[in-house]
Amino acid sequence: MPVRAPPGPKTPRHCAVPRLGASSKATPAYNDTVTGLLRALTAPRDLFYGWHIVARGAVANALGGGIYQYGMAVFFLPITRDLELSRAQTSLIFSLSQAEAAVGGPPAGWANDKFGPRKVMTAATIIAGVGYLLLSQAASYELFIIIYLGLVSLAHNGGYGYAVSSAVNAWFVRKRALAFAITLSAFNVGSLMAPVLAYLMEHIGWRGAMTVAGVLLMVVMVPVSQGFVRSPEAVGLVPDGQPMPAAGSTAAAAVRDVNFTVKQAIRTRAFWGLTLATTLRLAVMNVVSLHFVPMMVWKGATEAQGAFLLSAMWISGIPLRLLLGYWGDRLPKTLIVSAGVFFGAASLLALQGAQELWHLVVFAALFAVMQGTIPLNWVMIGDYFGRKNYATMRGFMSIAYTGGTMGMPVFAGAMYDATQSYKLVVWIMIALFLVAGAWFAFLRAPAPPAVTGEAARAG
Repeated sequence: MPVRAPPGPKTPRHCAVPRLGASSKATPAYNDTVTGLLRALTAPRDLFYGWHIVARGAVANALGGGIYQYGMAVFFLPITRDLELSRAQTSLIFSLSQAEAAVGGPPAGWANDKFGPRKVMTAATIIAGVGYLLLSQAASYELFIIIYLGLVSLAHNGGYGYAVSSAVNAWFVRKRALAFAITLSAFNVGSLMAPVLAYLMEHIGWRGAMTVAGVLLMVVMVPVSQGFVRSPEAVGLVPDGQPMPAAGSTAAAAVRDVNFTVKQAIRTRAFWGLTLATTLRLAVMNVVSLHFVPMMVWKGATEAQGAFLLSAMWISGIPLRLLLGYWGDRLPKTLIVSAGVFFGAASLLALQGAQELWHLVVFAALFAVMQGTIPLNWVMIGDYFGRKNYATMRGFMSIAYTGGTMGMPVFAGAMYDATQSYKLVVWIMIALFLVAGAWFAFLRAPAPPAVTGEAARAG
């Protein structure tokens, strides 16, 4: 008898949940490859539904993340000119959104774990879409801040920031790194929004481009959001589409499926070590993401060339994310992430000495290697602390890694305003990457929690 999804998201015919106990003959053949995503798009009836979650998450990250993350890097200079702002003032808008994410992280994570990704993603899409439409009409700095923080940033940080990752984390254990790599590689695809938005701005201005972005987000993402299902257990399935290995077997020894409560997690060294390493990595990422185009202009490139390099950097990282996601299920994630962060430090050294356009290409190529390890950073949270409280766990971590990094873009903008140079900022980012790389290398998973009454109730 077919297993039906619980009340809420109705599973479309082309994404039907497989029969309970049925073993998909196709699944083992492609679970180790990216064809899992391709088959999710063509949607055979016996496909493990977790790959449908991956496909929908990829669309959400490509479009929603592409507009929010890369679009704002492209909008940075036009907004600065149009509203007659300094770069520090423009940077402050986005740093305040980081402060908002830090304060709202725990309740946003709780909401995702409580209500599930479908409801959260749907609400976030509508709020963000309306926010972009209103932003396009903002005529003052103060109004822009209110709309951006009250709608766009709130929706992205509270919805898109947790819904996709918590859903993917819930549906996979053994193939978690590959699943995360596919969904987060979609952020790289989303970098194509940078040249698209740059083209629109040249023809209809940044306000017209932002209007198009808001409409497009709602038209695409409201339907896509309806296919998110909270967990495999909610529809009678198990993670990865296959039963967990028998206890004591060789296969079981390689699989870690623990479930910490938040209280148990924050008592471990691993929680704080992972939080610190992530904070240092994100401190650099936030500056590069927001100031990428301005930094390229500082080094002599045009705004259009900067937007192109931004897109090229993220697109070139797609095969790296997929490859490292595949090997992340087989090799120590800590060492892979550590090596990637050291590549990031090398990329910034190349940027510091850049004098010609091809030097900037080298910077972007090396930085893309670091970007390829990002999915494994978030996978480590699920590996260390489990599936059931993932979003809440990330929410508490965000107090540190978001609150601790929100001042960096403002500092970078202020330094440029004062010196007309990013040189000191780049040296600081190199130092942060070096410390982060070393810290990731020495991280170790915590011992599984004791099964207490508290843990049992949480499960």
